[in-house]
Amino acid sequence: MKKLLLIIGCCLMTVVVTAQFGFAKQQAWKIGHLRPAGSAIDNDVRELTQAISNETGGTIEFNIYPANKLGDYSVVQERVSFGEVDMYVGPFGTTVDKKLMLAFIPFLVNTWSEAQRLYSPSSPLVNHLQDFLEPLNIKILGGWPVYFGGIALADEPEGPGNPEISKDMIIRVPPIRSFELTAKALGYTPYPITWMYAKMGLKTGMVKGLIGGGAEGYKGLSKLISYYIPVKDHFEYWFVYMNLELWNSLPTDQQQIITDQVRKMEATRYQVAEKDEQRNLIALKELGVNVYDLKEAEYDAMRQKVKQVVWPQLRKDIGPTFDEVVQFAESAN
Repeated sequence: MKKLLLIIGCCLMTVVVTAQFGFAKQQAWKIGHLRPAGSAIDNDVRELTQAISNETGGTIEFNIYPANKLGDYSVVQERVSFGEVDMYVGPFGTTVDKKLMLAFIPFLVNTWSEAQRLYSPSSPLVNHLQDFLEPLNIKILGGWPVYFGGIALADEPEGPGNPEISKDMIIRVPPIRSFELTAKALGYTPYPITWMYAKMGLKTGMVKGLIGGGAEGYKGLSKLISYYIPVKDHFEYWFVYMNLELWNSLPTDQQQIITDQVRKMEATRYQVAEKDEQRNLIALKELGVNVYDLKEAEYDAMRQKVKQVVWPQLRKDIGPTFDEVVQFAESAN
């Protein structure tokens, strides 16, 4: 009888352990990003997810959704908050909390080294963003640096480097107030629409150009644009983030694995991102787009105009953290 009970107990234990292991093996997280399959970010996300899966012994696996297949980045942000999507790589929308504009302060950094310092894990920028995102159930893991932004136009602008000249053009801006204010300060009339509808806006003539992207993204619009102004209005940094509740449910070793792999991906990206940006500018020229070569005096004029006109309004919207982040960024100079 004792032998029979022992056998039954062992069998039950085997079933329980097997069921738990099987359940863990079947966890497949949804992760999305903005660009098509085969793009630089897609390749890096695939390497990232494979590394996490390997390091966790297959207990965390992924289904990857490129090219906004899960929705526009602002929509996916909400889906991550609700736990419908597990991880994402992209910018933050500001519809739920306008203080998230902290990530898009225009003309805050001028070089790649300044950007890497500003978006480092321990910087005031990232720390404050995490504070804003915690009530939204989002955990920042790291990021993927992309490019310095510019303005793409269908028609030739008047005084492309002079912010005091009205361009008499309506251009698409992301539905984020900082971009709207920046476009106005540089002489354009802003029209807020998401990236998903930007191409339609150009085709219909609703807008004559775009701000909020860079050469990497504008290559796909080369048949609709003729001019590119690399104004470096903002640094495009796609955050890697996930559902906070899911993060908190993970054992410490898995949290460390995910953090280490995301930061490894980010460090590797910084090694090639600036050269990648230059390659994309060359590719844009080869596609027939006229790329302006702005003088330093023109860059300075735009920076000063935006700092004088736009920054005070952002300071009101964001609060005291605005000044702390600005002081941190400027202390690098």
